[in-house]
Amino acid sequence: MGANSSDSLTPAIAADHPGVGELFAVLAYGEISAFYRLAEDAQMSPTLQGKVALASMAAAEMSHFETLQSALTARGHDVYSAMKPFVAALDDYHASTHPSTWLESLVKAYVGDGIAADFYLEIADSLDPSVAGVVREVLAETGHSEFVVHEVSAAVRSSTQDKDRLMLWGRRLLGEAITQAQYVMAQRQDLTELVITASGDLSGIAAMFDRMQERHSERMTVLGLV
Repeated sequence: MGANSSDSLTPAIAADHPGVGELFAVLAYGEISAFYRLAEDAQMSPTLQGKVALASMAAAEMSHFETLQSALTARGHDVYSAMKPFVAALDDYHASTHPSTWLESLVKAYVGDGIAADFYLEIADSLDPSVAGVVREVLAETGHSEFVVHEVSAAVRSSTQDKDRLMLWGRRLLGEAITQAQYVMAQRQDLTELVITASGDLSGIAAMFDRMQERHSERMTVLGLV
Protein backbone atom coordinates (compact mmCIF):
# COMPACT_ATOMS: atom_id res chain seq x y z
CA MET A 1 0.00 0.00 0.00
CA GLY A 2 1.16 3.56 0.60
CA ALA A 3 4.39 4.68 2.15
CA ASN A 4 4.78 4.53 5.89
CA SER A 5 6.64 6.95 8.11
CA SER A 6 9.22 5.84 10.62
CA ASP A 7 6.49 5.84 13.23
CA SER A 8 3.85 3.42 11.90
CA LEU A 9 1.23 5.19 14.00
CA THR A 10 1.91 8.54 12.34
CA PRO A 11 0.33 9.18 8.94
CA ALA A 12 2.68 10.30 6.18
CA ILE A 13 0.27 13.00 5.04
CA ALA A 14 -1.05 15.60 7.49
CA ALA A 15 -4.69 16.63 7.56
CA ASP A 16 -3.77 20.16 6.42
CA HIS A 17 -1.79 19.03 3.37
CA PRO A 18 -2.92 21.25 0.45
CA GLY A 19 -3.52 18.16 -1.67
CA VAL A 20 -6.29 16.96 0.66
CA GLY A 21 -8.70 19.62 -0.59
CA GLU A 22 -7.95 18.59 -4.17
CA LEU A 23 -8.44 14.93 -3.24
CA PHE A 24 -11.86 15.68 -1.75
CA ALA A 25 -12.75 17.79 -4.79
CA VAL A 26 -11.92 15.15 -7.39
CA LEU A 27 -13.77 12.56 -5.33
CA ALA A 28 -16.77 14.90 -5.08
CA TYR A 29 -16.99 15.40 -8.82
CA GLY A 30 -16.54 11.68 -9.32
CA GLU A 31 -19.49 10.99 -7.03
CA ILE A 32 -21.85 13.53 -8.59
CA SER A 33 -20.87 12.30 -12.07
CA ALA A 34 -21.62 8.74 -10.99
CA PHE A 35 -25.02 9.82 -9.68
CA TYR A 36 -26.09 11.27 -13.02
CA ARG A 37 -24.58 8.38 -14.98
CA LEU A 38 -26.26 5.66 -12.93
CA ALA A 39 -29.62 7.44 -12.98
CA GLU A 40 -29.36 7.63 -16.78
CA ASP A 41 -28.14 4.06 -17.21
CA ALA A 42 -31.03 2.75 -15.10
CA GLN A 43 -33.34 3.59 -18.01
CA MET A 44 -31.64 0.90 -20.11
CA SER A 45 -32.65 -1.88 -17.74
CA PRO A 46 -35.09 -4.39 -19.22
CA THR A 47 -36.51 -5.08 -15.75
CA LEU A 48 -37.89 -3.06 -12.89
CA GLN A 49 -35.43 -4.80 -10.56
CA GLY A 50 -32.54 -3.46 -12.61
CA LYS A 51 -33.93 0.06 -12.64
CA VAL A 52 -34.31 0.02 -8.86
CA ALA A 53 -30.83 -1.43 -8.33
CA LEU A 54 -29.08 1.29 -10.32
CA ALA A 55 -31.32 4.00 -8.88
CA SER A 56 -30.31 2.84 -5.40
CA MET A 57 -26.66 2.95 -6.39
CA ALA A 58 -27.19 6.49 -7.70
CA ALA A 59 -28.78 7.52 -4.39
CA ALA A 60 -25.72 6.20 -2.53
CA GLU A 61 -23.43 8.26 -4.77
CA MET A 62 -25.42 11.41 -3.99
CA SER A 63 -25.06 10.71 -0.28
CA HIS A 64 -21.31 10.35 -0.75
CA PHE A 65 -21.20 13.66 -2.62
CA GLU A 66 -22.94 15.39 0.28
CA THR A 67 -20.35 13.95 2.69
CA LEU A 68 -17.54 15.38 0.55
CA GLN A 69 -19.33 18.71 0.18
CA SER A 70 -19.46 18.97 3.98
CA ALA A 71 -15.78 18.02 4.25
CA LEU A 72 -14.79 20.68 1.72
CA THR A 73 -16.99 23.33 3.34
CA ALA A 74 -15.41 22.57 6.72
CA ARG A 75 -12.02 23.31 5.13
CA GLY A 76 -13.23 26.64 3.77
CA HIS A 77 -13.66 25.49 0.15
CA ASP A 78 -16.60 26.15 -2.14
CA VAL A 79 -17.43 22.71 -3.53
CA TYR A 80 -18.23 23.96 -7.04
CA SER A 81 -15.06 26.00 -7.40
CA ALA A 82 -13.02 23.13 -5.96
CA MET A 83 -14.48 20.59 -8.41
CA LYS A 84 -14.07 22.76 -11.52
CA PRO A 85 -10.44 21.76 -12.36
CA PHE A 86 -11.47 18.10 -12.54
CA VAL A 87 -14.59 18.45 -14.67
CA ALA A 88 -12.95 18.12 -18.09
CA ALA A 89 -10.90 15.00 -17.28
CA LEU A 90 -13.74 13.09 -15.66
CA ASP A 91 -16.26 14.16 -18.29
CA ASP A 92 -13.84 12.96 -20.97
CA TYR A 93 -13.54 9.60 -19.22
CA HIS A 94 -17.31 9.13 -19.09
CA ALA A 95 -17.74 10.32 -22.68
CA SER A 96 -15.16 7.80 -23.89
CA THR A 97 -16.72 4.97 -21.86
CA HIS A 98 -20.40 5.67 -22.45
CA PRO A 99 -22.18 2.29 -22.31
CA SER A 100 -24.26 1.35 -25.33
CA THR A 101 -26.03 -1.60 -23.71
CA TRP A 102 -27.46 -2.57 -20.35
CA LEU A 103 -24.70 -5.11 -19.75
CA GLU A 104 -22.00 -2.56 -20.53
CA SER A 105 -23.56 -0.20 -17.99
CA LEU A 106 -23.44 -2.92 -15.33
CA VAL A 107 -19.81 -3.78 -16.05
CA LYS A 108 -18.90 -0.09 -15.87
CA ALA A 109 -20.72 0.28 -12.55
CA TYR A 110 -18.86 -2.71 -11.09
CA VAL A 111 -15.47 -2.68 -12.81
CA GLY A 112 -15.06 0.98 -13.76
CA ASP A 113 -16.06 2.37 -10.40
CA GLY A 114 -13.91 -0.29 -8.72
CA ILE A 115 -10.82 0.95 -10.59
CA ALA A 116 -11.39 4.48 -9.32
CA ALA A 117 -11.95 3.26 -5.77
CA ASP A 118 -8.72 1.22 -5.87
CA PHE A 119 -6.74 4.30 -6.88
CA TYR A 120 -7.92 6.39 -3.93
CA LEU A 121 -7.93 3.59 -1.36
CA GLU A 122 -4.30 2.87 -2.24
CA ILE A 123 -3.29 6.13 -0.58
CA ALA A 124 -5.78 6.06 2.30
CA ASP A 125 -3.42 4.35 4.76
CA SER A 126 -0.98 7.24 4.47
CA LEU A 127 -3.58 9.90 5.21
CA ASP A 128 -4.43 11.46 8.53
CA PRO A 129 -7.24 9.36 10.08
CA SER A 130 -9.72 12.23 9.82
CA VAL A 131 -9.07 12.39 6.08
CA ALA A 132 -8.78 8.65 5.51
CA GLY A 133 -12.12 8.13 7.23
CA VAL A 134 -13.87 10.39 4.74
CA VAL A 135 -12.17 8.68 1.78
CA ARG A 136 -13.13 5.21 2.95
CA GLU A 137 -16.70 6.26 3.75
CA VAL A 138 -17.40 7.66 0.29
CA LEU A 139 -15.75 4.71 -1.46
CA ALA A 140 -17.51 2.06 0.59
CA GLU A 141 -19.34 -0.72 -1.26
CA THR A 142 -22.89 0.42 -1.97
CA GLY A 143 -24.30 -3.07 -1.45
CA HIS A 144 -25.48 -3.84 -4.98
CA SER A 145 -22.54 -5.90 -6.25
CA GLU A 146 -24.46 -9.16 -5.97
CA PHE A 147 -27.09 -7.91 -8.42
CA VAL A 148 -24.46 -6.85 -10.97
CA VAL A 149 -22.48 -10.07 -10.63
CA HIS A 150 -25.61 -12.21 -11.02
CA GLU A 151 -26.84 -10.32 -14.09
CA VAL A 152 -23.53 -10.22 -15.94
CA SER A 153 -22.46 -13.76 -15.04
CA ALA A 154 -25.75 -15.20 -16.25
CA ALA A 155 -25.52 -13.26 -19.50
CA VAL A 156 -21.97 -14.29 -20.37
CA ARG A 157 -22.67 -17.96 -19.55
CA SER A 158 -25.43 -17.98 -22.15
CA SER A 159 -23.76 -15.87 -24.85
CA THR A 160 -20.19 -16.15 -26.09
CA GLN A 161 -20.74 -12.99 -28.12
CA ASP A 162 -21.70 -11.01 -25.02
CA LYS A 163 -18.72 -12.42 -23.14
CA ASP A 164 -16.22 -11.48 -25.84
CA ARG A 165 -17.64 -7.97 -26.18
CA LEU A 166 -17.66 -7.35 -22.43
CA MET A 167 -14.10 -8.61 -22.03
CA LEU A 168 -12.98 -5.97 -24.54
CA TRP A 169 -15.16 -3.40 -22.75
CA GLY A 170 -13.52 -4.19 -19.42
CA ARG A 171 -10.04 -3.70 -20.87
CA ARG A 172 -11.13 -0.39 -22.36
CA LEU A 173 -12.45 0.79 -19.00
CA LEU A 174 -9.13 0.00 -17.35
CA GLY A 175 -7.07 1.78 -19.98
CA GLU A 176 -9.23 4.89 -19.99
CA ALA A 177 -9.35 5.07 -16.18
CA ILE A 178 -5.57 4.86 -15.78
CA THR A 179 -5.03 7.42 -18.54
CA GLN A 180 -7.37 9.90 -16.87
CA ALA A 181 -5.87 9.30 -13.41
CA GLN A 182 -2.41 10.07 -14.79
CA TYR A 183 -3.74 13.17 -16.54
CA VAL A 184 -5.38 14.51 -13.38
CA MET A 185 -2.21 14.01 -11.35
CA ALA A 186 -0.12 15.74 -13.99
CA GLN A 187 -2.39 18.79 -13.93
CA ARG A 188 -2.67 19.28 -10.15
CA GLN A 189 0.66 19.72 -8.37
CA ASP A 190 -0.61 19.42 -4.78
CA LEU A 191 -2.57 16.27 -5.56
CA THR A 192 0.41 14.81 -7.39
CA GLU A 193 2.68 15.49 -4.42
CA LEU A 194 0.14 13.84 -2.11
CA VAL A 195 -0.01 10.70 -4.26
CA ILE A 196 3.79 10.51 -4.55
CA THR A 197 4.16 10.87 -0.78
CA ALA A 198 1.60 8.15 -0.20
CA SER A 199 3.25 5.83 -2.73
CA GLY A 200 6.81 6.50 -1.59
CA ASP A 201 8.24 7.58 -4.97
CA LEU A 202 7.60 7.31 -8.71
CA SER A 203 8.38 3.60 -8.70
CA GLY A 204 5.82 3.26 -5.94
CA ILE A 205 3.22 4.85 -8.20
CA ALA A 206 4.08 2.37 -10.96
CA ALA A 207 3.65 -0.47 -8.48
CA MET A 208 0.31 1.01 -7.42
CA PHE A 209 -0.97 0.92 -11.00
CA ASP A 210 0.23 -2.69 -11.28
CA ARG A 211 -1.83 -3.62 -8.21
CA MET A 212 -4.83 -1.83 -9.67
CA GLN A 213 -4.54 -3.96 -12.80
CA GLU A 214 -4.38 -7.10 -10.68
CA ARG A 215 -7.55 -6.19 -8.81
CA HIS A 216 -9.21 -5.32 -12.11
CA SER A 217 -8.44 -8.85 -13.30
CA GLU A 218 -9.96 -10.24 -10.12
CA ARG A 219 -13.21 -8.32 -10.69
CA MET A 220 -13.37 -9.48 -14.29
CA THR A 221 -12.96 -13.05 -13.08
CA VAL A 222 -15.83 -12.63 -10.62
CA LEU A 223 -18.03 -11.51 -13.52
CA GLY A 224 -16.98 -14.52 -15.59
CA LEU A 225 -15.09 -12.37 -18.06
CA VAL A 226 -11.95 -14.50 -18.42
